[in-house]
Amino acid sequence: MKKQTLILFACAIIYLLAGCSKNDGVAPTGTTPETPAAESVAVNAVGAAGIAGVNWADGRDNFVDGWVIPSGLTAADSYTTVSAKANAVLSGFQTNISGVNTVRLPINPPSVLESWWGAYTGAIDRALSKNMKVIICCWESASSRNGIIDNTTQFWSMWQTVVNKYGSNNNVYFEVFNEPHGYTLAQLTTIYAEFLTRYPSVPKGRIILSGTGYSENVTGVGADSRFTSCLLALHNYAFWATRNTAGWESDWRSRMGSYKNRTVVTEYGATMTTGKNYNGSQSDNEVAYIVGSCNVFRNDGVASVYWPGLRDDDTYSIQRRGGSGTSITMTTTNASGVSRIRYGWGL
Repeated sequence: MKKQTLILFACAIIYLLAGCSKNDGVAPTGTTPETPAAESVAVNAVGAAGIAGVNWADGRDNFVDGWVIPSGLTAADSYTTVSAKANAVLSGFQTNISGVNTVRLPINPPSVLESWWGAYTGAIDRALSKNMKVIICCWESASSRNGIIDNTTQFWSMWQTVVNKYGSNNNVYFEVFNEPHGYTLAQLTTIYAEFLTRYPSVPKGRIILSGTGYSENVTGVGADSRFTSCLLALHNYAFWATRNTAGWESDWRSRMGSYKNRTVVTEYGATMTTGKNYNGSQSDNEVAYIVGSCNVFRNDGVASVYWPGLRDDDTYSIQRRGGSGTSITMTTTNASGVSRIRYGWGL
C-alpha cells in the first residue's frame, strides 16, 4: 500500500507540473510535432466538442460555380477513388499534425444535388472511418459571393440530403452557412431558426452557426436563446488588421464575448510557405496573430480549425500535396506553424 501511495503521489506531482506547462501563455520554442516534448503531453484537445481540426479546401477556393472539389480530387473520380485519395490526405494530416481529429469539408447545392455527391461522400466516409469528426459547411457560389444564400429552395434541399445521410452520425457537424455577411442579425437568426425547425432530429450540439459578418463575431447569435445549445463559428485573419500579440488576444476575446465554450474557430490562418518562424520574433503581424490566436485557444479553451490543412497553391496551407493519382504524399510547409496549431489545441 505504501508503494502504491508513493507512485500515486509521484503521478500527481507530474500531472501538476504538466498542467503548469499547459497554461503557459507562450508556446515552447522549438517544440514541433516530431519532438518527444510535443508527443509526451497526453491530453484531449481543448474547446467545444474537443474539436482540433484543419480545413481541406478546393484549390480554386470553396467559392465556386458548380461542384466544390477539395485539392487532390477530380470531378471524374468515383466513390472508391475519392475514398482512396482521402485516405492518403487524411493520413497525412494525422501523421504530420499529431492530434488532429477533425476535418472541415465544403459543400454547395450542386455538389450535393448532382452526381458528384455520390463520389464526394467517399471523403466524408473515409474521415469517419478514421475516427475523425467532420464539419460539413455550405459555401455560396463564386459568381454571387455576396454573403447570401444563392437559391433557398436548393439550399434546403441540399441540407435535407446531407442530414438524411449523416444526421444520425455523432461525428458529423453541420455548419449552416459560411461567412453570411449579406444578412443582418435578425435575418440570419431567422435562417438558423428555420434550420432547427426543419431538422429537429439533429442535436443542437452538432449544429454550427456562423457569426455575423464574415463569421467575425458570435455574440449576437450566441445571445439568442433559441440557439443556446448550438455551437458558434468564428473567423478572424491577420490581413484584417495590424496588432501586437496582446492586441490579437484581446480582439479574439471581444469577438467571442461570453460564448467561448460554444465557439469553434472554423477558420484562422497565415502565411506558411515563405519560411516565417512562428516561434520567433513577434514583431511581424502574422507571427503576433498566430501566437496570440493560439494562446487564446489554449488558455481560454476554444476549439479551432486551421485554414487550410490542404489547399493547393495557397500560401497559408500547412501541408503540401505531392504524388499523383491515389498515391498522394503530404509534407509539412512550416514546422513552427504546426507547433503553434497544436499548442492551440492544448497539445
